[in-house]
Order: sequence, then C-alpha cells, then structure tokens
Amino acid sequence: MDCTNPDELLRYIQEGRVLAVNKRRRNGLVLYKQFHAEFAGPGAAVGGVFDADCKKVIPVGNLSLVAPETHEERQEAYLIRRQWIRLTQQFTDTSEAIQRAKKILNQFETYFDAPTIARIPDESFALMVGVMPNTVRLARRPPAGKVSVKVRG
Repeated sequence: MDCTNPDELLRYIQEGRVLAVNKRRRNGLVLYKQFHAEFAGPGAAVGGVFDADCKKVIPVGNLSLVAPETHEERQEAYLIRRQWIRLTQQFTDTSEAIQRAKKILNQFETYFDAPTIARIPDESFALMVGVMPNTVRLARRPPAGKVSVKVRG
C-alpha cells in the first residue's frame, strides 16, 4: 500500500478495507469527515465502516499501514482508535477555543517533531477540536514576550 499518495489511500479507506497504523513508528493519519477530523495514531484502525464517509486524509510522519491478520489484532486496533478519539475529545471539553488549540498542539508535540507538526495544516487541528483555523494559527505562535535590553553606561 502506497502511503505517500493521499488520493490512493483515501480510495482504499473508502472501499471499506481495514488497516492499522503501524505501532512501531511515530506516524498517523488525519481523517477528514464531513464536519470534523479525527486522528488515528500508532496502533489505531483506519477504514472499515467507520471511515467510509472519509472525505480527505493527511498522512502524518512516515506513515506505514499494516493489515491486521487476526481477529484479536483487529479488535486491538479498534480499541486503540477509540483511545485516540477519547484523548482528542478530552481537549474539546475545554470551553476556551485557544486552550483547545494549545492542548491539541501540545499533544502532538509529545509524539512528533516540530517539522512534522509544521506540515499539518491549521485546518486539520481546528477540525479535531472544534475551533477556527485562525485560532490554531494563533496558538502555534510563540507568546509575544517583552524584549529586555540592557544598556551599559
């Protein structure tokens, strides 16, 4: 399965096939639905009936998908997918939009390096936690601190 071509990957997922994000790598997949986006991280199932309505996908990191070979592997992948959804849902419980954006960005910083996070569009993070893309853009910026200048006299 060519994981570098988002269109081919989307077709594969929409066909109802079940794959799992390789749990031995720091990788994942952003799945765009009609009104929100979900992140499937290492170990999570993608495809099947749950993602038949997927509109777009964005690979994160060096994406590797594997086919669960046994019923137990498939069950574990579905449980892990549910854990990723619950984790993201915890951030949406925060009422302030900027805090939701900061929380999702902080979470991704624990799994991925800065260049990988920079390649994920603001829209993806925004759709994951229910904020506007501009809010994510603001949350990505380092806080504007005061510049202290010492003058020698």
